[in-house]
Amino acid sequence: MKKTTAGFVAAAVMAVTGQAAVADGHEITVGYFLEWPMPFLASKASGAYDEALGMSVNWVSFDTGTAMSAAMASGDVQLSVSQGVPPFVVAASGGQDIQIVDVAVSYSDNDNCVVSSGLEIDAESASELAGKKVAVPLGTAAHYGFLRQMDHFGVALDSLTVVDMAPAEGAAALGQGDVDMSCGWGGALNTMKEHGNVLLTGDEKEALGILVFDVTSAPASYIAENGDTVAKFLAVTAAANAEWAANGSDEMLAVIAEQSGMDVDATAASLATFKFPTIEEQLSEAWLGGNAATFMKGVADVFVGAGSIDGSLDSYEGTVNTGPLAAAADM
Repeated sequence: MKKTTAGFVAAAVMAVTGQAAVADGHEITVGYFLEWPMPFLASKASGAYDEALGMSVNWVSFDTGTAMSAAMASGDVQLSVSQGVPPFVVAASGGQDIQIVDVAVSYSDNDNCVVSSGLEIDAESASELAGKKVAVPLGTAAHYGFLRQMDHFGVALDSLTVVDMAPAEGAAALGQGDVDMSCGWGGALNTMKEHGNVLLTGDEKEALGILVFDVTSAPASYIAENGDTVAKFLAVTAAANAEWAANGSDEMLAVIAEQSGMDVDATAASLATFKFPTIEEQLSEAWLGGNAATFMKGVADVFVGAGSIDGSLDSYEGTVNTGPLAAAADM
């Protein structure tokens, strides 16, 4: 995992004109995912963020949320859009001073594990996974979902061979028969489904308390010093979400598809499984007003129990900063 993360961070640094981008009031570097279609990409394309912030926004794509954490820790990235909660929790639990500033998207059906069709294993026969090889992007939402599902089905982790792979790599490995199950999200998950089946649907996972949502995150020091910039950024994102919810035009869909590196049909299929909470909903008890911190504690404890991290924080309330989002509501 260290090798993979280092590679992604190096690529990110190279993408920013060969040097680390420093937020000096003239520019900001924002991390995001390709093959992960969201309304904010339309605003990225139109330059709405640059206009609202009054500075140049450099966009750098990543393959995993763990790489985003590393880039924020090094100061190369100031904001990360749609970082998974599990990689955020891993970083915060390890002492990284980062905070959540909004709920980017909820997507229980767009993050899952797929079993090779050749095995003919489903929810009723999941115990047959014992002894199999699984591709999992460690420290991500997919990793957390994998752990919870294996616990639900009673499949011992030490009976599996778990290989750390980014979703695209895992999809290729599943298609080539190199692994028996692969976990991931977005376009890579769609590719995985061409070679197998999921064990649980999104609704079935939610019923078990396996939530899947991403956040916009940033170093706490950056938020403290640039709260107004963060608020303006979130306001643009919220406006894009509202526009998509109200209209969802073919023109906007086409721009989102182009920006995410996907075709229009695949983009529409992914967006159909996404939910984008409004600012009011995000500030409520159900999300950042209370439940998010409790949920993160649960995620951390699952990772501790699985031996994925050494320990968890006593509380994750301090990792949620609703100040900029509340300010964005008045913009």
